[in-house]
This record gives sequence, structure tokens and C-alpha cells, in this order.
Amino acid sequence: MTQLPGTYESYWMETGTGPEHPALADGLEVDVAVVGAGVAGICTAWELVRAGRRVALLEADRVAAGVTGYTTAKLSAQHGLLYAQLRKSFGVEGARQYARSQQEAVEYVDRVAAELGINCELERLPAYTYVESADAVDQLRAEADAAREAGLAASFVSETGLPYPVAGAVRVDHQAQFHPRKYLLALVADLVGRGGVVHERTRVVSLDEGEPCRLTTEGGVEIVARDVVVATHYPVFDRALLFSRLEPHRELVVAAVLPTDHDPQGMYLTQEQNTRSVRTAPYGEGERLLIVTGEKFKPGVGDVSQRHERLAAWTMERFPDARITHRWAAQDNTTTDKVPFVGAFHPGSEHVYVATGFGGWGMSNGAMSGRLISALITGGKVPWASLYDPRRLHAREAPSLLKAQGSVLKHFVGDRLRTSHADSVEEIKPGTGALVRIEGRRCAVYRDESGAAHAVSARCTHLGCLVHFNDAERAWECPCHGSRFAIDGSVLQGPAVRPLEPRPRPQTD
Repeated sequence: MTQLPGTYESYWMETGTGPEHPALADGLEVDVAVVGAGVAGICTAWELVRAGRRVALLEADRVAAGVTGYTTAKLSAQHGLLYAQLRKSFGVEGARQYARSQQEAVEYVDRVAAELGINCELERLPAYTYVESADAVDQLRAEADAAREAGLAASFVSETGLPYPVAGAVRVDHQAQFHPRKYLLALVADLVGRGGVVHERTRVVSLDEGEPCRLTTEGGVEIVARDVVVATHYPVFDRALLFSRLEPHRELVVAAVLPTDHDPQGMYLTQEQNTRSVRTAPYGEGERLLIVTGEKFKPGVGDVSQRHERLAAWTMERFPDARITHRWAAQDNTTTDKVPFVGAFHPGSEHVYVATGFGGWGMSNGAMSGRLISALITGGKVPWASLYDPRRLHAREAPSLLKAQGSVLKHFVGDRLRTSHADSVEEIKPGTGALVRIEGRRCAVYRDESGAAHAVSARCTHLGCLVHFNDAERAWECPCHGSRFAIDGSVLQGPAVRPLEPRPRPQTD
């Protein structure tokens, strides 16, 4: 494995710092409890505090430090080749509602940043979806027509600011990009200033949907609230069965310093070459930070280091004057019909709401979700509420749903047919991990650089799929629903809320 240059850390995390908030130690009673302090949870909590509600924002780790801290941070209504598909699945009006809700979110963030005086490096730029293959140009022309019909400032173009030729692109004007943590941490500060409370290191593990609702943390502390918002990226409660309609995926990111005069001056995306996304951000005098995202894969697939090497090689080939400084990875979920789930948690839910399935477009969808859920709780009306309603069911998503569940079944059953992923602990190279059967039980074993072995249960605590090792991030990942665990078994990312069970440390020769 090649040692890639740069720091393995998100640039947003490194450059966007904020104060710590205390863990919840005693019981709490509020109007609304928001579980999850990513972009959707923060925006929702902030909207509700402004509406006069008593709000508690609860986060298992640190505020805006999960998926939101590792985003590409495009704030755009152009979501790849989506509008032709939306027009086919939801009709012309459905596509228009989607476009309007997303574009309004872009304008709203711009307006809020100005009103609160937030210096979040927000820049208004065009967004492009492009192809290099001439065979895909007709599809791009159809997408440009659909996006324009939906109300976006869309056009088909053959020239871009990229330093390499393209066969064509859909250009959408009036989009934006920003520093997500600087924006969201400012919202949190304003939320606290308005009387809201924020508790970090407070993992919620159970929900009782009574009147009022009752939440319980892993430490046994109870939160009582009239309304609850589940904004944990992947819902940590399974009662809505949304896990059967969500597909997790990860993407890798490389960031590199680029001379300002080489800035492509736009946000770019292609689905070719297993996805390539390009944008820049302010960096230093005479420099920009080039941010390249791609190599989409399902959690637990493996060979992540090789994928990062491919992305870095592509970056240096296309931008030879760039100098890699950072690299990281991001994760998101896509719904089976490509439209997020934002609204009532399930058909019988009266006081519990959810926001999930942003499909890699969390910035605009997070802002949109905050406004939509706040309106649902306070009695407001939003014209696109039914479009995003999680309770929707239609035949159009059946093929995608069956495909997603087929993939889950493949891992749930197929992984168990393998005797192990390594025959013995000694086979595992230092600095790597594998599944090994020890005393009749499958264990997830990691050998540190000194050769010492560390073992935990191989069964994900969500629904029991077997975890796989991510060699680049040194984490255990569930290929079924995307839960992620540290080497010691602690939860890094849900839907799991309980750690992998520890196993006796195996002896090595």
C-alpha cells in the first residue's frame, strides 16, 4: 500500500473549531428533543428555538463532527442527473417542488449567514454535471431540459472551467459552496443564546412514543419531550423499517492546495469513473484548496486504501500543480426512490419526525429539513411536505427496494457461509484486521503495529450482519446498513447504538 501524502483528517474539522457542550447528566423536560447534531438536526433545532419552543439538541459525539464534518459542502439544487428521473417518477410538478425546495434552501442559507454575520466562506458559483464520453451527451441534454422545466437556471454547455475537455455539461447558475462547520457552529451559538440547550457525548438508545415522548440515554438519563426529531443520519430506531428503504454508501475525499489562477471556478460532478466531484475553497494568499471526491462504495467492501490511491492519482493527473494536504471519507444514505425522507417517522407517528436519505446532498437537504420539520411541529404549511413524506409508498421504488434488500441478504447469509476471512490470527498483518473463528465464534480481530491482537464480536449490534475491516480508516463496518465501529468496538456511526461485544484477547505466536 502506497503511503499517501497529507493528513488523514477533514479540512472542515481542522479549521472549524467550537466550544464543547456538557454531556447530559440529569433528566430533562423540553418541548422538542432533537437527536443528532449534524446539519439537519442543528438547522431543525435552530428553527424551533426561533419559533419559541424549548429545545434540547442531543449528540452522541461532538456537534457537526459526524457526517456533516466530512462533507464536500456543496450547497446546490443540482444533484447530478436527477431531474429527468424525478419527472418520470413524480411528474413535472414533483420535480418542480423538489427544485424549488432545494433552491430555496440555498438562498435561505445565504440569507441567514448574512443576517447573523457568519463568516463561513460562502461563495455563489455555478454547478456543473459533466461527461467526458460523447455517448452520454444526449442524456445530459435531456437532464438540462428537465432541470430547466423544474425551474432551475439550467442550460447545456460544452465549455467549462476544468483544465481538461468535456463532451458536455449541465450548468445550473446561482448555486453556492461554504465552510459547513463555521456556518453550523454559528447556528449552535445563536441557538444557545436564544435559550436552547446542547448536550454532546449523549447517546440516545431508546424511544417511547407516548404522550409525552420519553428518550433514554446509554447512561440511563431520561428526556421527556412533546415532540422528537430523529436526525441521526441513519435512523437509530428501526420501528419505521426505513432501513429497508435506505442504501448506505461511502465516498473518499482528497484535498490539495492549488494556485488561484488554476481555480476551475465552479462546482463539478461526473458519474463517470465511479464518480468525481471537484470544487475549491478559500485557502491562503494566492492559493485555493482543491477538493476532489469520488470512488463511491458500500461500507465494508474493503480495498479502501487502493481506492484512495486511485483518487489521489486522478487528482494529480488532472491537476498536476496541486499539492495534497488532506484526505478523508464521507458517508450518506440514498432512498430507494432518490427523494429524502423528511416528516412523520411512520404511519402511526404523531409526535416523532425523521430526516434522512439525503443521497450525498446533505447541505441543501439539511437546511430544507430544518424548515420543513419546524413547520410540521409548529403548524405551518409547506407545499412540498407530501413529496418528502417518509410514509409514501409507490410501485416505482420496488425495483430499487428489492435490489437493496438483495444486497443485504447477500451479506447477511453469504458472509456466514465463509468459514472465516482469515484462518488464524497469525495470518493477519500488523496494522490490519480480519474475521477469524476463535473457539467456535466469529471474532473481528485487529492486530496493532506491535503485533498484539484485539478482538471484538463480528456481529453488528444493529441487526446482526458480520462486519468487515476498512483498511484505510482502521474501522469495522457493517455492509448491510452502514454502522461503523472503532477497533475497540465502540460505535462510530449508526444505526447501531451499542458497541461490538469484547472478546478475550487472542494469543499470537
